[in-house]
Amino acid sequence: MNSKKVLLIGWNPNSVDYNKYPGMNQEKLRSFLEGDMHRLNDEGYAAEMCYIDSEGSAEKRIRDILHKKTFDIIMVGAGVRKDDDCFYLFEKLVNVIHHSASKSKICFNTGPSDSVEAVKRCDLMY
Repeated sequence: MNSKKVLLIGWNPNSVDYNKYPGMNQEKLRSFLEGDMHRLNDEGYAAEMCYIDSEGSAEKRIRDILHKKTFDIIMVGAGVRKDDDCFYLFEKLVNVIHHSASKSKICFNTGPSDSVEAVKRCDLMY
């Protein structure tokens, strides 16, 4: 049984501008994100979600979590990584992770419904 600790970082579904994502809404996003977290836990990972609410508070939130806990794998969600408006936030978060959790593997999903695949792919590396 896999007991690796996984931190999933993504936008709080309450904080997303859904005009950027046709067909997506708060309930659907939360269902995808939390569904993948539950699937990871069902497969033996110790996964937890870290929702970020704003660019201004995200860096401190991630730093605080990483100072309290150690994770084997940290995933930064596509909502942060792929949105050009979040480019600087993504850069900050990668550097916070690199500094505060340098031994953790970092992975990225392509959207809100493939976090399990991203974590498993990363888990097989090195």
